[in-house]
Parts: sequence; C-alpha cells; structure tokens
Amino acid sequence: MTTDCCVSENLQRSKAHSDLMLDWLRGRGRTLIIIHDNPDPDCLASAMALRHLFVMKLNRDAVIAFSGMIGRSENIAMAKELEITLIPLAMLDLREFSVVCMLDTQPGTGNNSLPAECRVDIVIDHHPVRDISKSCRWVDIRDEYGVTATILYEYLVAQHITIGTKLATALFYAIKSETQDLGREANRPDRDAYLRLFPLANKRLLYEITHPKLPVEHFRTIYRGLENAKIYGMLLVVNLMAISFPDVVAEMADYLVRLENVETVLSMGHFNDGVIISIRTTSHIHNAGEIIRRLVAERGTAGGHGMMAGGKLGNVPFDPATLKEVEVLLTQRLLHELSIADAIPSRLLESRQHV
Repeated sequence: MTTDCCVSENLQRSKAHSDLMLDWLRGRGRTLIIIHDNPDPDCLASAMALRHLFVMKLNRDAVIAFSGMIGRSENIAMAKELEITLIPLAMLDLREFSVVCMLDTQPGTGNNSLPAECRVDIVIDHHPVRDISKSCRWVDIRDEYGVTATILYEYLVAQHITIGTKLATALFYAIKSETQDLGREANRPDRDAYLRLFPLANKRLLYEITHPKLPVEHFRTIYRGLENAKIYGMLLVVNLMAISFPDVVAEMADYLVRLENVETVLSMGHFNDGVIISIRTTSHIHNAGEIIRRLVAERGTAGGHGMMAGGKLGNVPFDPATLKEVEVLLTQRLLHELSIADAIPSRLLESRQHV
C-alpha cells in the first residue's frame, strides 16, 4: 500500500468521525475541553485545534480547563507565546456545561482531575483505550498514532479548515516534542503532519518556546538528581526527592535515557501529597505503559505506551526515609520486570569519574 493511500484512508476516517461528532454537537450548550493535569505540548496543541474546529464549523467557542500547574519552562513559553487561554478546573461550575471533551487523557487515568461522577461525551487520545472510555458518546482513540495532536490536525484538514500560523506552530511543536523529532514512536500520520506543518510554523516562536530562560531550581533539581542516580546494569533510577513542579520528573527521564549503556530510566519525585513517576526506554521489547501499571499496582494510577509512561503514587507524606522505601520498592519491581538479576548498583557520578 502506498503512502498516499494510507494518508487518504486516515483522512477519510477523520472526516467520517468529525462529521458525526459535529452533527451531534449542533444545538447543544457550552462546551468544556479537559486536558490532563500539568499540561504538555500535545494536549495544549490538541485543545487549541479542537477549539478552532468548534469555532470554524459551529461558530461556538469552548473553555479549555486543567488542574495542577504548568511547570516546565518550554510549556510555559508555549502557552504564553501562542496565547493559549487556560482556566483552572476548580474555578468552573461543571453544571454550566452541556458537553465535556477530554483530550490526550481519558476518564479514570488519574492524570486529570475531573470528578469521577462527571459525564464525558467526547474522548480523543492516542493512549491505549480504557474500559470506562468505551461508555462515552464519541470516542476516537488511536494508539497506533504517536501524538494526539496529529488526530486533531487530520480533523482540520478533513474539514478543510485553514490552519493559522500560531496553531500550526503549536501542532508542529507538539509532534516535535512528543516524538523527539520523529525519533520516538512516530508513525506515518505523525510524519506526514510534521512535514506539512513545518513550512507553516513560525520559526521565531519555535525558538522562543524551545529556548526559554530556566529558573535556578531547574539546575538544582538536575544536580540533586545526578547525585542520587543509581545504575543497575542497563537500568538507571533517579530519585529527585522534593520537587517544585511535576514536569521535571519526565524531563529528567528524557534527559538521562540518553546516557550510554542505559536502556531504561525510572525517574521519581515528591510533589504535594504523592510521588510522581516516569519511565523512558529505548527498548522495543518492553512496553513502558504496561510495566508502569504493574509497578504502581494497588498504590496509584499510571498509563502510557511503548517507550514512555507516567504515573503517581498518592497519599505519600514527604519524608526522606519514606521516599527511599518507595524508591527501593519500585526499583525491585522494575528489575523483576526487566529480568535484571544480581545487578550491583553504582552511582552515576562515581561510575563515570574514571572516564
């Protein structure tokens, strides 16, 4: 099958789904778009695109809401430079909305703060489908896609909607960051969208987003993480202890998985009342999403897919001894999952001092 045939089939699928969804939405009341706590570029761009779709096809605006915080400097810069209006979920009366959408997250995943009793009408995501999502009215979950923003891009193309510079920049950066410039879990739809969006993106805005000024706490966290990092064969475990924003856990995992001779990274840090966890792997044998769900088991929530996953252990007080116990538990479970036996841990900095 040729590339053009695949692109055509994907757009036909997006056209059919978006047509039915838009028909159902006509005549309904206010619309709410829920993205996950601590938003990343994928859900930010996806929300921009869905809101634009509603404005252009239904002449209706939508409210984009989230909980938590935007902590990573690149994501703060993205929201600022692209003028993405976000409202804290706690400030909204959910009874005022007739339609609730979820993007890049699903009901019951633990990474969004929508109350469990609230109805969700539309779910668009690229993570593996959850059973509870199947009961929603309109569901478009494509776990073969690397990025949720790619699905929304296809909706806009299929509906013949013009994509302006800022929206193109948002969609392009979402694909760029989520797939590490098409090197991680990018499939044909993502590559096609990336290449078509690049000429439309504002390169100055891209530079401002990808090269933001960083707070001093960012460097302190990196220092603390490097000091605490331990290597077990091809696994690296980093405990950041207390962190100022949850995004830094995934950021450290992305950074440290580049270390030579390391295949998998488990990163963790304490934020508010729990432990944020992130896994990154370069292995195509293991599925990070499945592994992390078994790691947290009965103690928390988690999700993800092949090479990247995240989760949270709730109700963990901040106490250095307790956090060390959590680290030991998660490390032992992950060593078992990866079939790493009798690995003698070494500290990252010590193990590299002779180089």
